[in-house]
Amino acid sequence: MPELKKQDLELEAKRFFEAHKKEIGKSIRLEGKVVKIGFEPLSLFSPAITEKLLENPEETLVLLETALDEIGLIKNPRIRLISLPKSVGIKIREIRAKHLDQFISIEGIVRQASEVRPHVVNARFECPSCGAILSVLQIDKKFREPSRCSCGRKGLFKLLSKEMVDAQRLVIEESSDSLDGGEQPRRITVFLKEDLVDPRMEERTTPGSRVRILGILKEVPVPLQSGSISTRFDLAIEANNAVPLEESLDELQISSEDEEEIKKLASDPKVFEKLTKSISPSVYGYEEVKEALLLQMFSGIKKQKSDGGQTRGDIHVLLVGDPGVAKSVTLKFMSRIAPKGRYVSGKAATGAGLTAAVVKDEFLKGWSLEAGAMVLSNNGMVCIDEIEKMEEHDRSTMHEAMEQQTVSISKANIQATLRSETSVLAAGNPKLGRFDPYTPIPQQINISPALLSRFDVIFILRDLPNKTQDEAVASYVLEEHQQNVIRDVLPPAFLRKYIAFAKKNAKPKLTDAASDEIKEFYISLRNKSISSTLEIKPIPITARQLEAIVRLSEACAKIRLSNEVTVEDTKRAIKLLKYSLMQVGYDEETQTFDIDRVTTGIPTSKRGKIITVKETISRLESSLGKLIPTEELENELKDVMSKDDLDDAITQLCRTGDIFRPKQGFIQKL
Repeated sequence: MPELKKQDLELEAKRFFEAHKKEIGKSIRLEGKVVKIGFEPLSLFSPAITEKLLENPEETLVLLETALDEIGLIKNPRIRLISLPKSVGIKIREIRAKHLDQFISIEGIVRQASEVRPHVVNARFECPSCGAILSVLQIDKKFREPSRCSCGRKGLFKLLSKEMVDAQRLVIEESSDSLDGGEQPRRITVFLKEDLVDPRMEERTTPGSRVRILGILKEVPVPLQSGSISTRFDLAIEANNAVPLEESLDELQISSEDEEEIKKLASDPKVFEKLTKSISPSVYGYEEVKEALLLQMFSGIKKQKSDGGQTRGDIHVLLVGDPGVAKSVTLKFMSRIAPKGRYVSGKAATGAGLTAAVVKDEFLKGWSLEAGAMVLSNNGMVCIDEIEKMEEHDRSTMHEAMEQQTVSISKANIQATLRSETSVLAAGNPKLGRFDPYTPIPQQINISPALLSRFDVIFILRDLPNKTQDEAVASYVLEEHQQNVIRDVLPPAFLRKYIAFAKKNAKPKLTDAASDEIKEFYISLRNKSISSTLEIKPIPITARQLEAIVRLSEACAKIRLSNEVTVEDTKRAIKLLKYSLMQVGYDEETQTFDIDRVTTGIPTSKRGKIITVKETISRLESSLGKLIPTEELENELKDVMSKDDLDDAITQLCRTGDIFRPKQGFIQKL
């Protein structure tokens, strides 16, 4: 670069910084020594600088930093580019030798992240013979000493000081949406230094995060076993900036205009209807389901118990439905709009992929921990599609993550507890493809009762012919296919800001009136008098559903940006829970709610009959011996239950292994 040319560029750079003093001052206040510059304003001001920046990035960045230093605004600044022209955006698989020492921009998912460690960049030595100070830049992996001094001395120099910076190594992999057909995703190593590895930044580059890396492509020498260097070189990117492509709710910038708009909407009496419409607007109907999903996004309040434990604030929702009722569409929408949203699908998800796995580390030569989807989306949401197709032992790993909100792992030499404060939205199909209205729900869903009870609300989505509704659905779907349809809904970006603002500013507490309302509902439902001769009363709801009402009520209050949970909020939550229980926990025989229908698949009325049959068999055994004729049992119970109910009870007892049929017409206790 000619001297004059360099001076001209420096002058031009200084003029650019003078013109943008206000923005640079703001950047310094927010980021310290880091100054963020957009490529577009720089190219509009000086095409010569931007051209030089793409041709010879390292030298030009030093020139820009020197110019900024000389203005006197800031000492030793670091310039980070926040954007580059589309022409330098490149896929990892397209990187070639011609791109070496050039600025490139790649996008991908962080697969591995090393620990942050100090790295020597410069060392100063003193010559014992003449006292000269020698400075050596440390570029290679091997620590370098001066080869000789001007006085002729070789070796044994005294180390005075080392200049160290923090450094971290990432492995970035192409994201799946940029691949064709059967292509394997490619990987590249990225080195981050200085402010790019500060704790706040490190949180955004954890494994699983999507990032855009702007940096300079470098070659890395590959040492051979003999000690010499191979002719084949590896590629790595020295990052100038790492831009997270997923923002957590805390990082969303909410302007004063946004705040005004949010407060205006919160005071609107129809706020619930407006927000509910904005959830998955391409799907017709399902208002109650959409309302539950909306409340799930706002979530309840995490609280400390008196004994030091914690109650979760996250709301879990399960959708079970016939094929073609837009479950997957809804899940995809929620994973896009929710903070740290992750979408996983049944057969392709394992317990390790959902919670955490211990893997062999090639670099540290030991075992290391890799976080799964539920840990990576801590303070976010994980959407699990086709949950019934997961292996049972894989699903069992979710129990702790859903209720205690931690993932404990003890494998190899690693004992760790990871946080997973994650809302779970799951969807599945019934065993036989479609619902059978006469069979209890749990017998149709291939999910264990323990996991089912962890969901706050369960919705059954039925696809039943209904002329007026079918007409509405058909019109709605066809409108979507005509494209460019404009729906009167809130844009997703504004919805995210609304949720972020509400979660940050609203911390609702139960009022006495709301507390009494929930208490009254809970007690009255549990102690409903039932017209039945059964000694065992059905249990309509348990304390878990009580906590679910509290969480849903708190979410309702958050939507109104209120710090108090009112009776209206609890009524809305109770209505939603009743709607869910009506679908899954209503026992037709006793005309009551029965939580056992949800959790075990055997309603209490049926369980009472099973116990009666069991007791009668024991009584008959003492008088008739081990072999009991079925006729005797029928005669004994003809006044208590019908023949069909008796056959059902016997089948159930045979299945559980309490009795067996040694020969036709006889039963015997095991």
